[in-house]
Amino acid sequence: MAKIDFGGTVEDVVTRDEFPMEKAHEVLKDEVITVIGYGVQGPAQSLNMRDNGFKVIVGQAPQFKKDWDKALADGWEPDETLFPIEEAAERGTIIQYLVSDAAQMIVWPSLKPHLKSGDALYFSHGFSIVYGDQTGVAPPEDVDVIMVAPKGAGRSVRENFLAGSGINSSYAVFQDATGRAEERCLAIGIAVGSGYLFPTTFEKEVRSDLTGERGVLMGALAGIMEAQYNLLRKHGHSPSEAFNETVEEATQSLIPLIAQNGMDWMYANCSTTAQRGALDWRHKFREAVEPVFEELYTRVKDGAETKIVLEANAAPDYAEKLEAELAEMRDSEMWRAGAAVRSLRPGSSGKE
Repeated sequence: MAKIDFGGTVEDVVTRDEFPMEKAHEVLKDEVITVIGYGVQGPAQSLNMRDNGFKVIVGQAPQFKKDWDKALADGWEPDETLFPIEEAAERGTIIQYLVSDAAQMIVWPSLKPHLKSGDALYFSHGFSIVYGDQTGVAPPEDVDVIMVAPKGAGRSVRENFLAGSGINSSYAVFQDATGRAEERCLAIGIAVGSGYLFPTTFEKEVRSDLTGERGVLMGALAGIMEAQYNLLRKHGHSPSEAFNETVEEATQSLIPLIAQNGMDWMYANCSTTAQRGALDWRHKFREAVEPVFEELYTRVKDGAETKIVLEANAAPDYAEKLEAELAEMRDSEMWRAGAAVRSLRPGSSGKE
């Protein structure tokens, strides 16, 4: 492992130098990797492994025609590399359980009988294991239970792989039945195209992930954008001006600067007026949201948030309710203004 200083704290990480692709092939030479689910993470991870030369098959329920057809379009062949879930699990030695969190609870009773002694059960999220009292997912004691969690959506995992960079991933071993769980885990992490891997636990991964999604990455981001946009509109600013000052400049100008060299570098490349205001107001915003984040983390830790997820996603009308909520966001003035702004970017077709 390489030791890297992360802001004064030294952490161990695994890079492609310490664990090259050749080593991953050696570790996994006798393995058949079964990817269960062809929704979000399944396509990216399976295609990356296939491109890297590993033995991969896909398990997907044929009745979910959209995902089955996507697998066919991506070159997986029925009865050769594409099978119904139970048959695929029976054929595999490392079972990547990549259906949604709610679906893992539903599929588990039919998947579990096909786990054989010495198999590895792989996750990309700690949800089902950590909250097993809610999901009912309890792996047999004679299988390895491992996790590689890419820090991005499936689309980003695939795009970063194709770009040659890879996306960073965390990894963890929950159960080592064979004595090979960690090397299998790291090999899979390299196989799916990780840029580097950093250790965590199933508990820490799911708590940080659920907090991040509800917080800065999605929930908080949407909420503060809406608040600022609405404030500007209330004070007479046009939709175009309000959207550009709230969203467009952040996503097209400032966030890319942060990605390159950090927040301080972004500040240094802004006007002195912007610098002064940002330096003063960041403390006020931090203090204002700290109680919200404390409440959020507590709800994640005690399982309140996972209970909501499982109940909502298991509802028969979930898809309809989700579309209604997304439509409400999509049809709001701010995001209609956003569609218009995006259509005016150089090179845009004008279509949304």
